[in-house]
Amino acid sequence: MVAAAVLDGEGHPICCELWPGNTTDVKSLLPVVARLRKRFGIGEVCVVADRGMISHETIQELESPQTPWKYILGARMRRQKEVNEEVLGRAGAYREVTPERRCSKDPAPLKVKEVWVEDRRYVVCLNEEQKRKEAHDRQAIIEHLREQLKHGEKSLIGNKGYRKYIKVEGENRFAIDETKIEAEARYDGKWVLRTNLDLPADEVALKYKQLWMVEDIFRTMKSILETRPIYHKCTETIRGHVFCSFLALCLRKDLADRLTARGASEEWNDIVRDVNELQEVHTTFKGKSFTLRSQLQGCTHRVLQAAGVAVPPTIREV
Repeated sequence: MVAAAVLDGEGHPICCELWPGNTTDVKSLLPVVARLRKRFGIGEVCVVADRGMISHETIQELESPQTPWKYILGARMRRQKEVNEEVLGRAGAYREVTPERRCSKDPAPLKVKEVWVEDRRYVVCLNEEQKRKEAHDRQAIIEHLREQLKHGEKSLIGNKGYRKYIKVEGENRFAIDETKIEAEARYDGKWVLRTNLDLPADEVALKYKQLWMVEDIFRTMKSILETRPIYHKCTETIRGHVFCSFLALCLRKDLADRLTARGASEEWNDIVRDVNELQEVHTTFKGKSFTLRSQLQGCTHRVLQAAGVAVPPTIREV
């Protein structure tokens, strides 16, 4: 099955959707968007999707008169000929959106430039920090390859990371392919977007980067909330299982927002551990019933305050 979480612009979960796993993106994505548009009374729609969701049929459907929706789509730089040759090959100066980091908490650096191919608009994005990292990692691979080839090491040819930088020279002779190294350097730190929005290029890039919220949501559902594995067999119980995870997701997001508003930044694992330590026991003493509360551990008090829950006394008579 395919599970979809619908978020608003600030990352709040709105609803969840399920459909069969063997459904193509055109048959799943666009009808779901149309249904949500009607359900929530949405006016203008802009579809933001990464490279895995995009196909030629999807773009055709998005641009058809029946669905005049806006879109920001990640483009495949290596596989799409137009992007590889014309978009990345087009000269032009980048405009800085976010400067180089001064500390680790600063946003990642970003530069953009706009490229038009006939009536198709592309935005080329560049992260100089990522560019340096990818160039450094590639150079480390090349140096290791050179050293191994000096000793006649052929086993590295089976490694995909190494193989793309090697060419065959004669019978059973291998050498570093400088042309491939130069070609690969063209992609360092870059990603390309295709859009029909009339927003400035920097806003298009920043909107696309908000996809990290979606990725974070699904990491949460799969790992922290333990949505998988699903042992149910009936459609109704499977939907119920996923919906319970979605409700937990809503609660987690709301609690995180409340903590942030109070200036707290607690790790989720710490919250779960500390709150799980909070217990009550019931006892009887001299014919009277009492409830005893355990001590508040770690961040429990801050979590309860954020949730609007009054902490009961340590001992209270029932």
